[in-house]
Amino acid sequence: MISSGLRDTFRYLVQNKHVSAIVTTAGGIEEDLIKCLAPTYHGSFSTSGAVLRSKGLNRIGNLVVPNNNYCAFEDWVVPILDEMLEEQETNFKKTGERYMWTPSRVIHRLGKAIDDESSVYYWAYKNDIPVFCPALTDGSLGDMLYFHSFKASPLQLNIDIVQDIRRINTMAVRAKRVGMIILGGGVVKHHIANACLMRNGAESAVFVNTAQEFDGSDAGARPDEAVSWGKIKADGESVKVYVEATVAFPLIVAATFATG
Repeated sequence: MISSGLRDTFRYLVQNKHVSAIVTTAGGIEEDLIKCLAPTYHGSFSTSGAVLRSKGLNRIGNLVVPNNNYCAFEDWVVPILDEMLEEQETNFKKTGERYMWTPSRVIHRLGKAIDDESSVYYWAYKNDIPVFCPALTDGSLGDMLYFHSFKASPLQLNIDIVQDIRRINTMAVRAKRVGMIILGGGVVKHHIANACLMRNGAESAVFVNTAQEFDGSDAGARPDEAVSWGKIKADGESVKVYVEATVAFPLIVAATFATG
């Protein structure tokens, strides 16, 4: 979603504190940060993958990202990982306990370090809005963590996903009211809905994607299926919008926060 046109919409919501938490993929983290370092280009869905590969270009739908963008990302992020490792080890020497980073803490640190107002995660850091990424290693950021594990060996960053599942589930349990807006499907959709199961369901939910339930996908599941699991309250308000999210979501946000 960050790659495909919704970055400014998300930034608006986070900058103005219209959300209390975000759950995203690794791509949703790294592409925001990379866009602060180097541009993404408009290409074509039909461009040959082999031709692009020979030119050091990567295609995301009809967008093109040069390999050099990821080199710039590596140059930027690895020194930050070094700092995080040093803090972790210093804490161990002082207390005898190993400081455990979590995906949300990693993202918080990266948002602080990027110091760019065009970044979604800069504003998440600034406004102390937690960002959860249960699949943090599934992307370029995972590549950087992989490379760093060799660079720093025998030391390595400790990143604990259990602390984050406690954090998001506890947020859901303690909230007076919960509303879910879920774009697409997969691990993000399930992670948000499963947190709401811990409070016996969200009071409201909006699903936006083009998937059908008949293919058995997580994205395709209708809200009523989530009701059966206790992820949405039986008397809650819910709707699934069968439309491409990058088209629909900016319109939803504009209609919600229109002032004129």
